[in-house]
Amino acid sequence: MDIWIIRDGEKIGPLHDFEIRRKIETGELSPDTPAWHEGLTAWKSLDEIEIFSREFERVVLPNTTELDNFRPEFSNPPPPIKTYYLRRFWARWFDLSLYTAFWWLGMWFARQDIGAVWLNQWVMFSQLIPWFFIEPMLLHYFSTTPGKWLLGLRVVNTDGSRLDPAAATRRSLRVVFTGIGFGWGLLAVFCQALSLFTAKRLGTPLWDHVGGHQVTARPHKPFRILSWVILFFGAMQLQMAVISPYAFELVGQSFPELKKEYDKNPPWHLPKRSKSPEAQ
Repeated sequence: MDIWIIRDGEKIGPLHDFEIRRKIETGELSPDTPAWHEGLTAWKSLDEIEIFSREFERVVLPNTTELDNFRPEFSNPPPPIKTYYLRRFWARWFDLSLYTAFWWLGMWFARQDIGAVWLNQWVMFSQLIPWFFIEPMLLHYFSTTPGKWLLGLRVVNTDGSRLDPAAATRRSLRVVFTGIGFGWGLLAVFCQALSLFTAKRLGTPLWDHVGGHQVTARPHKPFRILSWVILFFGAMQLQMAVISPYAFELVGQSFPELKKEYDKNPPWHLPKRSKSPEAQ
């Protein structure tokens, strides 16, 4: 839950409820500190808010009169913060799918053994890492990426300025480690679920909370949405065009009947290419 408070005549927030509890325990906040959270119709003192009232039974705090000095200009509660989680999720996976499609196409043009690459767990584990060194440059120069641009999203500092290269790199590395778990199977699913839980607790994803960044959004544009759909499915089809002949061959070793059906009606795919002389 996000909380706003008044201290020394200034509005501070949003703060998470565990931050408020810690400040109460250390004596930084008194019972009559004005506070507000979404759902309240007016500002109240902390000891009048149910989730904090018991905290003051365990601590003895000095008496202050901040509520008496409350300024009228803070009478309107702040608007709720928009998170755009769904848009951000699909923008992220569009970028990764587009990058992965070109990555596999590059492997095909380089005459690599696609089947061996696909089965190499270390290669697949590190497959997405180069993207997270491309993304910081896009965020630094344009404040967006292809997926974010199509869905009307921008990543900026809280003052609206662009991220510098170091900050953008740190943000991207936090995403690859804690946000998508290198895009690797169940680890990716776990990291995304944990990220959503953390974001709901903090009011923003961990990488933006720590870095002091924010994501802004513009209204959807039909042309961009249509372009997103076409390019997203195109990227998925391109990946399958490279991988499918090798994948079906490996699966066919365990399921011969399936291989027979595949041989009768093979899907569209790029032809297999022999290894380059350097790779042989």
